[in-house]
This record gives sequence, C-alpha cells and structure tokens, in this order.
Amino acid sequence: MAGQKAVMRELLKAAGQTYAAEAGIKLADTPQPLYRTLVLSCLLSARIRASVAVASTRALYEAGMRGPRDMADATWQQRVDALGRGGYRRYDERTSTQLGDGARLVLDEWRGDLRRTREEANGDAAALKRLLRRVPGLGPTGADIFLREVQDVWPEYRPCLDAKVLQGAERLGLPRTASGLTRLAGNERTAVLAAALVRAALDRKLAEDCLERAEG
Repeated sequence: MAGQKAVMRELLKAAGQTYAAEAGIKLADTPQPLYRTLVLSCLLSARIRASVAVASTRALYEAGMRGPRDMADATWQQRVDALGRGGYRRYDERTSTQLGDGARLVLDEWRGDLRRTREEANGDAAALKRLLRRVPGLGPTGADIFLREVQDVWPEYRPCLDAKVLQGAERLGLPRTASGLTRLAGNERTAVLAAALVRAALDRKLAEDCLERAEG
C-alpha cells in the first residue's frame, strides 16, 4: 500500500485545482466572482458531468452574464443558448428559468452582493447554507459546493470537507478527518484539497491512477 503522503502528493499534482479556477473564476471576496461561483455551484449540483457544468459557466460569462444584473436582464433564450454552447442541454430550459429567478433573488435580497449572506450568517455554516438554499436550483448539494469553493476567501468556514470530500479520501486510503487531511496536504489551500478529493470521489480511474503512481 502506498504511503499516504505519496498518495496526497499525486492527487494534488493530478487534480489540485478548484472547480472555480477551472471555470476561469479568479475567486476573491468581491461580488462578481462570488456570484459566478454561485452559478457554477448550481450547475455542478445537477446530474451532469462536472466538465459540462464548468464549460457552461464559462459560456454564460462569455455571453456577458457576469453578474446577477446581467443574468436577470438576459432573455430566457439567451441563457438557454449559452448553456447549450457549454454542452448543458439535458436541463437547459429549466436551468435557464432558475438562473433568471436566482439572479433576481440575489438582487432583491442581497442587493447583488453575496457578501451580505456572509455577514448575515456570521460564521455559522448551517445558517449560510440555509440562506443559499433560497436560491432556485441550489439545494443542499449546491450549497455544499459553494462553501467548499469559497472557504479560502471566507476562512471562518474552513476547513469545509464534507461527505463527498471524505468519500474521495476513503477511496484513496487517506484519513477521513479534516485534521488528518489538512496535515497531509501541508500548505495547500483547503479549497484545492477539497476539490481534488471530490474529483477522486467522482472518478474512480483518477483515484486508481494516483494510487498506482504513488506506489511507483
């Protein structure tokens, strides 16, 4: 059995990137990247490949839907077309409606700035998730995804290593505790660690390849 440090090293080498970074989002504690990460979380929580959700998040941005006002002002068909260019076709019509409704909610409730949810939750992860689940199309899975992705810019929620993250750790024979995982990861950002472990949970071949390389 490969050593856990070697397995972690190979995992981070192969999959050490947040989903936000993969989607071209330079995550910071500012309104636009936080909103784009919310959109990404909605798309990732659907039953489609993560790569399609990432590509569709990029396509929405490239079509000019970069903030909640842009998303709300776009037509339903413009949203559908952008989702289609990203390969997001199975749920595109329903998702287009949800994105429009969600953008209006963000504008109405938080004046277009998701940092207001952070202020309102005041460090309580359960409270933050309840606020986020008010967004159409963002259920418990999507709220978990959002929190995993933003934890390094909202450090009061770190480490956020949920059940899906721990599933990936189990597949790789790594510790199933936050302290054990962060110790093995060293200085790596926790959001990167979480995303890498989620990829291992979703992709058996990735996990097997990391184990094989670690043994070599």
